[in-house]
Amino acid sequence: MPSGRGPASNARRRLLTVAVVATLLVVGAGLVGLPGVDRVRGLSGGALGPLERLLAPQRDSDLAAARAERDRYADIARQAQQQAHDRADLTALLDAPTTDGATVLPAHVVGIGREGASGPQRITLDVGSRDGVSADSTVVSAAGLVGRVESISAWTCDVVLLGSPEVVVGVRVGPDGRIGTVSATGALGIGSSVVGSRALRLELVEQGEVSVGDLVTTLGSVDGRPFVAGVEVGRVTSVEPLRGRATTTAVVEPTVDLGSLGLVGILQTAPRTQPRPAATGGTP
Repeated sequence: MPSGRGPASNARRRLLTVAVVATLLVVGAGLVGLPGVDRVRGLSGGALGPLERLLAPQRDSDLAAARAERDRYADIARQAQQQAHDRADLTALLDAPTTDGATVLPAHVVGIGREGASGPQRITLDVGSRDGVSADSTVVSAAGLVGRVESISAWTCDVVLLGSPEVVVGVRVGPDGRIGTVSATGALGIGSSVVGSRALRLELVEQGEVSVGDLVTTLGSVDGRPFVAGVEVGRVTSVEPLRGRATTTAVVEPTVDLGSLGLVGILQTAPRTQPRPAATGGTP
């Protein structure tokens, strides 16, 4: 079986052996106090210097190769870890009630826009018109509502996020499904105690009661754009005193942590093409 060592490698080994023997002789002579050791040391230094320079490139090359191999395996490990993380996120997204029965286009966050009082207001995703993305599509995570698609290029799209001043969402609140709107805290001048937090402002558009802990979900839009119905938005954390107002206002903590988004889903809904059949009143 071939040894795998070439002539150059064998020559370097012989030179290294000679250098080691010469060094040992000089050291031994010095220890026993033989005359002329300084001269021998000088001659051996002159001879060993070129040998060291000859051997050094091989050592450097071996070290560089070892480092390159280490970095390659580290990259492979990182890629495998990222793929496992993506698979787990995708499974969670597709198994969530948010996407139940929906056609979902998975997308990764590849850019974050300007920061607002409650966090980022826009993100960029790695899908675009060539992937079938259209404007005003609902964007969700496994936890709930993220925002809506605002602008699209061939391979990317920008999403305006829940909590941005430009986003007002029609919602249903609590077991009775009271109708209201959710918006950024600063947009409607909510109390200073929650300004700058992730909290949202809920305002009912009809009279009724709201309780702490009530679930807030999307009301839904025509043809499901910009928001499909039934997506979780958050939960009521406090209810404000009426103070002469005709309708109830409250603070909602969003379900989704918009500052840690990785994988999201764009819900693809098609406009209605068939007229809705009319119903006839009266007893059959």
